Amino acid sequence: MENSYGKDQTLTAKAVSVAALVDYQSGAVVSRTLIDSVGGTVTLFAFDKGQGLSEHTAPFDALVQILDGEATVTISGQTMSVKSGEMIVMPANRPHSVKAVDRFKMMLVMIRNRLD
Repeated sequence: MENSYGKDQTLTAKAVSVAALVDYQSGAVVSRTLIDSVGGTVTLFAFDKGQGLSEHTAPFDALVQILDGEATVTISGQTMSVKSGEMIVMPANRPHSVKAVDRFKMMLVMIRNRLD
């Protein structure tokens, strides 16, 4: 299912509704990469209820902003509820997972460059 902005239409220098850039799909996790560069990525996700991303690690900190709905995020064994309008930072090299309590949309921002 394609959203109203189209998959190939550039988003540069435009004001858009972020949540409208990715659509829910029954029984699935849908993603759309907005930025993919040497310095980092910005990816939108739409999770149907009960869907998730299994536990994994990433070499860089990741910021997750919930755009719609509610999710549980588990970081190093600690589970937290995160709702629309809230965000959470998942620290580098710590196991984490995400699961949809209700269907939800999120924006994942990962900055690859580290100055330390």
